Amino acid sequence: MFEKASRLKLRFETPVGLIGAEDLWDLPLTSSRPNRANLNDIAKDISRQLKAQGEEDFVNPKTAVDEGLQLMLEIVKHVIQVKQIEASAANDLRERREKKAKLLELISKKKDQELEGKSLEELTAMVDSL
Repeated sequence: MFEKASRLKLRFETPVGLIGAEDLWDLPLTSSRPNRANLNDIAKDISRQLKAQGEEDFVNPKTAVDEGLQLMLEIVKHVIQVKQIEASAANDLRERREKKAKLLELISKKKDQELEGKSLEELTAMVDSL
C-alpha cells in the first residue's frame, strides 16, 4: 500500500499544505487547535471526497481518482490504527512502571518498619557486623 502510494506520488491535503505518506507518522491523531493538521481530520476529508463521488457505478468501473482516494483513506486508517496500538502499549508500560515503583516504595517502608521494631542490641549487632 505504501509502495503504491509512493509510486503514485500521493499527497495528502492538510491545513498547512500537501504532505506525503511518510509525513502522516508525524501527525497527532486529533487536535483541539483549529487549522492544525491531524490524522482524524485528514481521514474525514478523504471520506467526504469519496462520498461526494456518488454511488458506485456497476457499468463504469471506478476511476483512477476513486482508487487513489480509497488508497489514501486506507493509508491514513492504517497509520491511525498503528498509532493507537503504540499509544496503548506506551500507556500500559507507564502504568506497569508506576505500579512497580509503588510496590518498591512499599517494600522499602516495610523493611524500615521491620528495622524499627528491632531492639537496640539487635541494631548495634547489625551495625557491628557491617
